[in-house]
Amino acid sequence: MLRIGIVGIGNMGSAHAVQLAEGRVDSACLAAVCDCSPERLAWAAQRFGTALAQYRDYRQMLTEGRLDAVLIATPHKLHPPMACDAFEKGIAVLTEKPAGIDIVNVEKMNRAAAASGRPFGIMYNQRTNPLFQKLRSLVRDGTLGEIKRFVWIVNNWYRTQAYYDSGDWRATWNGEGGGVLLNQCPHNLDIWQWILGMPKSVQAFCREGRYHRISVEDDAVIYGEYENGATALFVTSTGEYPGTNRLEISGTRGKAVAEDGELNLYLLEQDERRLCAESTEGMPRIPVHVSRISQVETGSGHLIILQNFTNHILRGEPLLAPGAEGINGLMLSNAAYLSSWKNSRVELPLDGQEFLTFLHKRQSQEAVPSKTAVRENLTGEYQDRWRVNW
Repeated sequence: MLRIGIVGIGNMGSAHAVQLAEGRVDSACLAAVCDCSPERLAWAAQRFGTALAQYRDYRQMLTEGRLDAVLIATPHKLHPPMACDAFEKGIAVLTEKPAGIDIVNVEKMNRAAAASGRPFGIMYNQRTNPLFQKLRSLVRDGTLGEIKRFVWIVNNWYRTQAYYDSGDWRATWNGEGGGVLLNQCPHNLDIWQWILGMPKSVQAFCREGRYHRISVEDDAVIYGEYENGATALFVTSTGEYPGTNRLEISGTRGKAVAEDGELNLYLLEQDERRLCAESTEGMPRIPVHVSRISQVETGSGHLIILQNFTNHILRGEPLLAPGAEGINGLMLSNAAYLSSWKNSRVELPLDGQEFLTFLHKRQSQEAVPSKTAVRENLTGEYQDRWRVNW
């Protein structure tokens, strides 16, 4: 039985805790919880009983020897230092997304994981989505040919001013470390690079406070270029309604479009590059084979990642979302911020220290308005809004 402790029992952490406590993860159990909030610990005591070990200091939880693994569900910037402390104690780590707020500290976390030799995973539950898995295989097995273009418009997570006013940490450079790219988009940025790989450069336009009274971005456009000449365009916002979630990948053998829970394939009988070079017609009509795949729900992606992490430790099952890969999606958002601040193209891999210099300047100049904290209503269940929202 894998003994898992949870640091941070807010909305996400409480949901993970319930899965473990109620036996929904085979061969794993909830061994301890930790939070700095007395109210959250009181909720945990009522929900799980006073016999469950509770801590206010995560370091104490790590040192008392009751854990095989720890799940970190705290504010973003705390993920790397907490993970490093766990690895130092020889404890496996599953961290919530994003990996952190900057790649410098995430690199330290990755090095600590490698040095410890302990299992390391990240809660990239979107990787369990069948349509994203199919898109990845279409690219990797060459069905779409050589990739030409990747376009993802995902702006269907509208937020009001009341949402941003609900917590003093929310939508600030000092508290959250960013806006829509770091809060709503970590999964999407991961899926982008998981399917297509990392671009060689990006140019971005991140508009801070375009639709809301916030200091971070609520509207962003990222343009990426690849070594083979392929391009990527990523468009997101929390200020548009009803919004869109449409992912299109085109290659020399056709295109794939994911939208509204369906994947539509348009495949050519021969490679377009060969046709272009050999055809004697100026504007030929090319046969296109069309097929459709509808998304079939496979259960909670969070639960699938929890089970996979457990199976990895106990049975050697390969990780669906290795923790070390968390730096890739974060590098895309870090690069987008830096590009926007400098108003120039940024080469990848990113210079993390340069990004930190610009981020620290933003943080030192930030004037955070007073906000009214909203009392939490911990349900202990995964919410529908955490699924892929087509």
